[in-house]
Amino acid sequence: MKKKVISALLCVALVGTMLVGCGKKDGGDDASKESKEATSGDKLNIEIVSKGFQHQYWQAVLKGAEQKAKELGATINFVGPNSESDIADQVQMFQSAINQKPAALGLAALDTEALLDSISQAQAAGIPIVGFDSGVPGAPEGSIVANASTDNYAAGEVAAEEGYKAALKDRIAKADGPVRIGVMGQDATAESIVNRGLGFIDKLAELVEADGKTVSVTGNDKYVADSKVEDKNSEKGDVIIEVVVPSQVTNELSAVDCQTLLNKDDTICIYGSNQHSGEAMITGNENLKKFGTGDDKVIGITFDSGANIKAAVADGTFLGAVTQAPVHMGETVVDLCVKAAKGEEVSDVDTGSQWYTKDNMDDPEIAQNLYD
Repeated sequence: MKKKVISALLCVALVGTMLVGCGKKDGGDDASKESKEATSGDKLNIEIVSKGFQHQYWQAVLKGAEQKAKELGATINFVGPNSESDIADQVQMFQSAINQKPAALGLAALDTEALLDSISQAQAAGIPIVGFDSGVPGAPEGSIVANASTDNYAAGEVAAEEGYKAALKDRIAKADGPVRIGVMGQDATAESIVNRGLGFIDKLAELVEADGKTVSVTGNDKYVADSKVEDKNSEKGDVIIEVVVPSQVTNELSAVDCQTLLNKDDTICIYGSNQHSGEAMITGNENLKKFGTGDDKVIGITFDSGANIKAAVADGTFLGAVTQAPVHMGETVVDLCVKAAKGEEVSDVDTGSQWYTKDNMDDPEIAQNLYD
């Protein structure tokens, strides 16, 4: 009898042990479930490493990132070196970001080569990386899941479309002879600068030709060769587009380029494709005072903002300018990071650009993207 009782007790103990074991297995499933919820729900941790931090442009990107993180219930840590020449600092920041084991990483690389080891480490750890601003050019295949950046060619087209609609169309139609439009590029190598120039040239030519006028392009060999204008290296068109690039990137040399264009009797417009060129246009015009919006003035159109360019737009020296949309860029980086962390399919996003003039530059949607 005692043996039967002991056997029965052993069976009960064995069943209890099995139930406890089953309980542990269920707990493991719950932990796995919680882990999945953490990477698909409210508490995603995202690390974002920018090219800088102090400049107002990056503060605008940060503003957008914080807004989107709050909307999506994610947490972000946004860092960047004090200067865009501090490559070693950015490498250290990116390595620290990886060490946090985030759900995803945002990266605007100062020097992809310097970051290669860290990028490969993140890729091996299964951490998706979203590039932004100028992205991560030359990164290992598959390491960057998507980029959030300005389509610079499209932004150049915006400058042409808005400038043509606001002033150039009428000025060209009323001209009693050929007119010249200058395009100032900081260089002929940087992708962003070249594409902003080409976007402007190609769209302007398209608009002019649609109105029955002819176009020719002359000047810098790179821009002339890559443009879609058929009449290259000549000044035979009703509209002559002349592209100038300084031998060195200095305000003084670009200002001289601007003065040379302003002093040509047939020049009706000059477009500067970045902040450097826009500020050189201001310098070149200081003594000549030829920019403005009257019929006897040269139309000034540029890119980016900054205190001097904003002032030139506000007082009517420039007709208008195109700015990137850093706030929207910040929102897009976080949105892509969250989607990538959840395993959703992501792709490159054009974060857009905006045309601003003295009439709309104080509008909240525009003003938040204008930096000094």
